[in-house]
Amino acid sequence: MKVKGKNVVRFLLLVIVILFFSLYFSMASGYFEYNEGKKTTLTEEAIERFEKDVAEGKEISADNYLEKEVNYSNRFSKVGMKLSTYIEKGFNKMMNAFFREIEKTVNSGG
Repeated sequence: MKVKGKNVVRFLLLVIVILFFSLYFSMASGYFEYNEGKKTTLTEEAIERFEKDVAEGKEISADNYLEKEVNYSNRFSKVGMKLSTYIEKGFNKMMNAFFREIEKTVNSGG
């Protein structure tokens, strides 16, 4: 039984390390800053159009300045979202059980 527990702990630690490094490298590569920068640029362009339209006395409508979001969802993306939700729930249950066991071990003194 202890051997099985060690394998589970090793697997969980490996998953956590992989997740950590993937997030770390995405931050280090500037992926998140790039996406936020794109949003800011689009907003600045919309502000310039708005100011130009105000100066020209045109009728103002918010729809003219807000970027329209494209819906890329399809069958595969919906299945992927459901799968990731199930994985998230399972991971949360595993981590809660893992930490409960650690808490029991620490509290029992062994």
